[in-house]
Amino acid sequence: MNKKLFFKDKVVWITGASSGIGEALVYEFAGLGARLIASSNDSEGLERVKLNCARPDAVRCVPFDLSDTSEIGKIVEYQIATFGQIDYLLNIGGISQRSRIEETPVWLDRKIFEINYFGTIALTKAVLPYMINRKSGHILATSSITGRFGFPLRSAYSASKQALHGFFETLFLENKANRIRTSVIIPGRVRTGISLHALNKEGEEYGKMDAGQANGILPEQAARTIIRGIIRNKREILVGRGELIMLYIRRICPWLFFRIADKVKN
Repeated sequence: MNKKLFFKDKVVWITGASSGIGEALVYEFAGLGARLIASSNDSEGLERVKLNCARPDAVRCVPFDLSDTSEIGKIVEYQIATFGQIDYLLNIGGISQRSRIEETPVWLDRKIFEINYFGTIALTKAVLPYMINRKSGHILATSSITGRFGFPLRSAYSASKQALHGFFETLFLENKANRIRTSVIIPGRVRTGISLHALNKEGEEYGKMDAGQANGILPEQAARTIIRGIIRNKREILVGRGELIMLYIRRICPWLFFRIADKVKN
């Protein structure tokens, strides 16, 4: 399969596009001839990504905050009017957490859900009718390996990602007849700033790079894996290295998973 022919002139919308995996995906898709809508809550970061892109004229920066979706319908309507269609929606944006359950106020749980779950499904629901009308489109959501199991210091994060699995599996089943494809991206350790920007018990940035994160694969490697998964129409796209074995251990040998997870400092 020629990747350039596959994505040439397709309209690809990426959230979380100002850093990490989202930024790497912008560069990859631009190199494959796609037209891009790049979104995040960091307008300066988006402009930097656009200028660093091999084809800056192919990138349209559309900043908005996933925690406030009150204008999302108008934003989507304007992009459709501009581009005529959305072929791929990659929900990459999100936020992580580093705090124990008893120390985490409910307002913080809600904030994490607003960004990771409600922000993602609001954009998805706004784009979906246009894809249904065209009987074409592919929508992706970003989960995590902790979207498949609980893990210390990540209660709200893990729960918000697990919720995405239920939503997107239902989206797939309801829209097979409409020829809408869906995928859930499941990253393990990727060398991004996700732990730096994770929220602590006060709702402030954690500000530390996790050791596992620092030794993870590069965002560019993650982006290439995701693109291969899109081409192969995988419903779950696993991204990472050896840590992904935890997914299989949790499913096949739960007692071993809990023994391993119990050794994590919390």
